[in-house]
Amino acid sequence: IREQGQKGKWDYQLKSVYTIGILDFVFDDDYSTEDFYHHEVKLIDTLSGKVFYDKLTFIYLEMPKYLKQESELVTMFDKWMFVLRNLTSLMNRPAALQERIFERVFRVAEIAQFTPVERSEYEESLKVLRDLTNVIDTAALRGYEKGREEGMEKGMEKGRKEGREEGMEKGREEEKIATARSLKSLNVPLSTIMQATGLSIEEIEQL
Repeated sequence: IREQGQKGKWDYQLKSVYTIGILDFVFDDDYSTEDFYHHEVKLIDTLSGKVFYDKLTFIYLEMPKYLKQESELVTMFDKWMFVLRNLTSLMNRPAALQERIFERVFRVAEIAQFTPVERSEYEESLKVLRDLTNVIDTAALRGYEKGREEGMEKGMEKGRKEGREEGMEKGREEEKIATARSLKSLNVPLSTIMQATGLSIEEIEQL
C-alpha cells in the first residue's frame, strides 16, 4: 500500500492489496469447520463490526482440509486448489486440468525441480534459442525488404504482377542465404543449416 504513494499532486486512489497464505496446517478447531478451508479476512472496527478498510484483504487457504478428487473438480477455484494440494505428487497433468494456464503451471513446476547444473544448462539453451531466433527473424526481414524493393523496380518495367513474383522469389533465396550465413557464423552444424534453409552442403560451404 505504501509503495503506491506518489510524490506531488495525486488523487490518492489506491488499488486493492491481497495477501494470500497457502497453509500446510489448519487453524484451531473453534475457528473453522472441516469443510471451511477458504478464509477472507478484512480489518473491521471492533465497535461497529463494519469493515474498516476494504482495500486490504488476507486470504488463507487451509490445504490439508481440501480433499476433493479429480472427478469432483468443477470450478476454476477447485482446480487451482487441487493443483496446489497435489502438485508434488502428480506425475502427469490430469484430464480435468486441460486449460492452457495449467500447462504453463506444470512446465514451471518441472523447471523448479532442476538441479543447479540443469538450470544453468536450461538457461543457456534458452539464450542460444533466442539468439538463433533473432538471427533468423532479422535475416528474413532483410531478405524480404530487399526482394520487395527489387520486385517493385522490375514491376515498373514488366508489370506489377511479374515483378512482384520475381522480387519475392529472389527475396526468399537471399533470405535463405542470409539465414545460412548467420547460422554458420554461430557454428551451427551444416546439416542443421541445410534442414533450416533448404540449401545444399556445397552452397553453405561456399558462404
